[in-house]
Amino acid sequence: MDKKLVSVCTFEGKGGFGCNPKYVVEKLHEMDESIKFVWFVNENVWEKEFPDYIQKVPNTLWSRAYWLSKSKVWIDNYRKPFGTVKRRNQYYVNTNHYTLGIKTVGLWRGKGFSKMAYLVSKNDSDMIDDLIIDSKFCELNSPKGLVYNGHCLKTGAPRCDVLYGDRTEKKREYRRRNNLPEDAKILLFAPTFREGAKDGKRFVYSELWSIDFKRLIDNLEKRFGGTWYICFRVHPQLAAGFDDYDNPDIRGRVLNESQADDMYEIMAAMAAYMTDYSSACFEAGFTKMPVFIYADDIQQYEKDRGALYWNMATEDKSDIRCNQDIFTGEEWLFPFPVATNNDELEENVLGFDSAVYEKRLESFHNDIGLVFDGKASNKIADRIIERLHES
Repeated sequence: MDKKLVSVCTFEGKGGFGCNPKYVVEKLHEMDESIKFVWFVNENVWEKEFPDYIQKVPNTLWSRAYWLSKSKVWIDNYRKPFGTVKRRNQYYVNTNHYTLGIKTVGLWRGKGFSKMAYLVSKNDSDMIDDLIIDSKFCELNSPKGLVYNGHCLKTGAPRCDVLYGDRTEKKREYRRRNNLPEDAKILLFAPTFREGAKDGKRFVYSELWSIDFKRLIDNLEKRFGGTWYICFRVHPQLAAGFDDYDNPDIRGRVLNESQADDMYEIMAAMAAYMTDYSSACFEAGFTKMPVFIYADDIQQYEKDRGALYWNMATEDKSDIRCNQDIFTGEEWLFPFPVATNNDELEENVLGFDSAVYEKRLESFHNDIGLVFDGKASNKIADRIIERLHES
């Protein structure tokens, strides 16, 4: 075992230099340049770029067997393959790729959570030394959601550090990089992946989304001023097929960041965010930027998913609260406006009240005990270095 070696993986080898591990690794390198890193990468994404202090290694059985056995520290944001075994005195920190969420995971999904998925989750969870969380939501959810009853580090998600504080320069840099006017404002649209729709078309092309993007842009400009653009960020599993996207109604107002490794550097430059069921809505909310939910199939999605963490199927969209089957006794109020059609979306945009919205967010964050101070990467890096120095 090399006591200076850290092995990293994101999204089962499909990820590039991004998500929570990126920010932890950057901080570790800044604190101690003698630490070595290997990053597992699948063959079809081998061309992804990494800093020169990181060694890319194949995400194959024998490569994992060698490098995981040799490393003192493991960092992952997903699950290790079934059958992976951790050696004594190794340290495994799982940063996960979500904290707060809308979609249920793990055992909360009921029959939607297969026996194999349970075995993979249990095998991985039994090896984790520290799970990164950010709130009471995670503490109550993780035992069944992640099949995890071990130790948690309540530091917040490292990838959210970039969202903390003044984002003016991030916005300016993004406009400059994309040759956008100075008054440009951008809404990031990041829909979730539909597991049951691989053979359908709905999740890729906007003419099959029911959103009227031209109407949305007009309403954003009417309510907030400036010249608005839509930045698309489809799920990583769909990113390659999205390159040929074209919508004549908003031609010239579209940015496609689906292939970018780090969504959070992009989010830091945004003026607003919209999704259906992606957990990133909560992280966008940390910045107090306007967040809009467009979910035109709540009943069907809830049926397909098994359950949601929020009672979004209620008729009163202003009183969406946490699922009592999961968070018994809690009265958390969902902080974002929800629309199920274009008329409701228009109403939510034009009627957006910043003061009411920020007060609702503040109450929500206080209720769930949110940890968000822009220093998660430092705290986790300190913990890892502490473990690296153990005998």
